[in-house]
Amino acid sequence: MKLGWAIVAAITLALPANGQELGGLARLDADASAITGVRDKVKIDLALSQGVPYRVFTLDDPPRLVLDFREVNWTDVIADRLNDAANVSAVRVGGFRPGWSRMVVDLNGPFALETSALDLDPQAGSARLQVTLGRVNAAEFAARSGAPAAQGWDLPPVDTAKERPERDPDAPLLIVLDPGHGGIDPGAEAGQVAEKDLMLSFARQLKEALLRAGGVEVVLTREDDSFVSLERRVAIAHRQGADLFLSLHADSLDEGRARGATVYALSPDASDAASAALAERHDRADMLAGVDLTGADDIVADVLMDLARMETQPRAELLARSLVRGIEEMGLPLNSRPLRAASFSVLKSPDIPSILLELGFISDGRDLDNLVDPEWRDRMAAAITDAIRAWLIADAAAAELVRQ
Repeated sequence: MKLGWAIVAAITLALPANGQELGGLARLDADASAITGVRDKVKIDLALSQGVPYRVFTLDDPPRLVLDFREVNWTDVIADRLNDAANVSAVRVGGFRPGWSRMVVDLNGPFALETSALDLDPQAGSARLQVTLGRVNAAEFAARSGAPAAQGWDLPPVDTAKERPERDPDAPLLIVLDPGHGGIDPGAEAGQVAEKDLMLSFARQLKEALLRAGGVEVVLTREDDSFVSLERRVAIAHRQGADLFLSLHADSLDEGRARGATVYALSPDASDAASAALAERHDRADMLAGVDLTGADDIVADVLMDLARMETQPRAELLARSLVRGIEEMGLPLNSRPLRAASFSVLKSPDIPSILLELGFISDGRDLDNLVDPEWRDRMAAAITDAIRAWLIADAAAAELVRQ
């Protein structure tokens, strides 16, 4: 049985030829799958345990192919091992949002979609998806690329125009915790340890510590292993009317040159070359996950030069200093330069004090041992909680001075 397919502007939506709905969780047989190609062709051959609806499209700058599925379980799949194509530089797979899976294929040049078909085996119930790309010129590739506007597949819209809700001044402090990365974007990796998993686990732990301390409400930008775009992370904090936004990371640097916690506040100019490199890597996460950044909202595309930042930024810097003190007083390792600045997109909300905290560097063996140690994590959560409570007192005192 062959599923019908149609190509419109490099978009393929697969549905059963007889109209039957496909669904459920499929698994990839990595041993029977491959990405091959030389010279002017790239061929993708995926063996699935069952048929699922899918779509395929290309994105430009840099050129890449995106395959979306509802839904494929990528557990134990090492994506780059599928790649045997000279024209493909990298392959990534993972969750994209609940109910969605994604494969992103980085192309070494402009290769446009030629054919796409999903063949079903009615006896075994398995399926084989085959996609063929052919080399075109850069102008044609750009013209045929772009994320499709297809009903039922789009991510929920981000309403950045909506005004931030008014909050009762006597209401508890609302903290938005942002576990870095997620889904198809694993972040830094060391062996079987991925930054996305460490940060989600720690964010839950920190949430519990903050709630036990009392006087706060806590919201996470993601509650599971799902991809959340940079734009949406900021929008969640804005929509919730957050009083504080804290993004949590544990990155890596070459040759283990960095160790200890580092606290970042926003600045259009990075405080050092390493900070600039980390900011660039973080901001590339959306692109690496196959997000079309064409027409991205200014909330993440530009540094918002807003009058509100004249008040917000000093408050964020006060919070950064409080976090450094709190971690130091708890006797936890700090970077040799623990207070830094860079242009991280998740810090660009003009009206919410926003900080990015690198808990440590996964590339350093001692930091990695700490990050996976429950006792160390408890102490770090306590240090952050104490620091936020101290900042709340200092922030209120500073606001009183301004009013006077």
